[in-house]
Amino acid sequence: MYRDFGISGAIEQFVEKNEEALEPLFSALESTKAHNNLKILKAMQEAGLSDNHFHWNTGYAYDDQGRDVTETIYSKVFDTEDALVRPGIASGTHAITLMLTGLLRPGDHMLTITGTPYDTLLAVIGTSEKNGSTLLELGVQYEEIPMLGRDFDIEAIKAGIRDNTKVLYLQRSQGYSFRETFSLEALEEVVRIAKGIKPDIIVALDNCYGEFTRKTEPTSHGVDIMAGSLIKNPGGGLTLSGGYIVGRKDLVLLCAHKLTSPSLGKEVGGTFGITRTLLQGLFFAPSVVTNALKSAMLFGRTFSQLGYDIKPGVEDTREDIIQAILLRDPKKVIAFCEEVQASSPVDSHLTPIPWPMPGYDAEVIMAAGTFIQGASIELSADAPIREPYVVYVQGALLYEQAKLCIMKILTRFEKMDQEK
Repeated sequence: MYRDFGISGAIEQFVEKNEEALEPLFSALESTKAHNNLKILKAMQEAGLSDNHFHWNTGYAYDDQGRDVTETIYSKVFDTEDALVRPGIASGTHAITLMLTGLLRPGDHMLTITGTPYDTLLAVIGTSEKNGSTLLELGVQYEEIPMLGRDFDIEAIKAGIRDNTKVLYLQRSQGYSFRETFSLEALEEVVRIAKGIKPDIIVALDNCYGEFTRKTEPTSHGVDIMAGSLIKNPGGGLTLSGGYIVGRKDLVLLCAHKLTSPSLGKEVGGTFGITRTLLQGLFFAPSVVTNALKSAMLFGRTFSQLGYDIKPGVEDTREDIIQAILLRDPKKVIAFCEEVQASSPVDSHLTPIPWPMPGYDAEVIMAAGTFIQGASIELSADAPIREPYVVYVQGALLYEQAKLCIMKILTRFEKMDQEK
């Protein structure tokens, strides 16, 4: 079949040789997948999920049982007191914004300990622009501490915690930085240290791209509250839209006040018939995440064998589904994304181009021939067109699609090198 896609025998053999080398690592993923599959099944059974929960209401939706059981299931899966899971949360950035604005008040200090956050969040904080609604403009104080490779800068964190530090914030994924992702073990230690200094500090985390990559979630390692997107890992490629916040009951309620109003909290807001696919996607999520992890590992191994720097490394423990590849060439970044698009089931005939995407300080190219718009649990790639020219690839409902995609990229790069 690969010949039908214009793949040479040499490139096919090269990729399959890398695939064979990864078999022991692939096998290790199965234990995590099985654990998380059973964890979700148990949560659904304990919550008493039934066919009746797939029906929905209109208007205020006071008695939307599907909404309520979904949030019960999420709280069980993520080992938390409560959850807010809604289709009206438009993106991961929206969920994180709800979390931060729910927690922070004028005069509070927010300390970020994983370096500069995603570009889209900078406009929420106010370090990249003023729009009248940023945290800084609302009177929140902000400071960030870079990581030391994969490690936290413990001494800087100790010095950075003030009397008014309300939120210790972490971003689990590397975002558009080229760094390793911290481990859950390191997370637990830094939480212990921070709470030893200030017991009432709230540890808040952006969990995007990290769900079900390990057997436990950050909320089992000291995180008080965290947020994520339903069109990433937990949606399993089926959920149409939405985001989630899970954590301590009092903190989740504060976020619900921001989503609706202080008088309404979690008691209103319909699900508009997506409960079935939302929960079915969650049920499939560990298996889909495993496909995404295998795909990321094959991307990483293949390109590292060609001399490209990658993060995480081939042997590193995977804490999210993203593979960053340092290409050092804007033309190769664009070509890489074009081939990801051309390898997709949807819109494969279209060509992605860099464009000034809202929330980013450089043009961004995004390849996502996905069934759900922007669903990065499906095979996708993106990159800001700026030095050092790193491309970020993630997702894959089907591992076979990612494998073909790698071959197509190598074929394209080979042609580019010949034309020099």
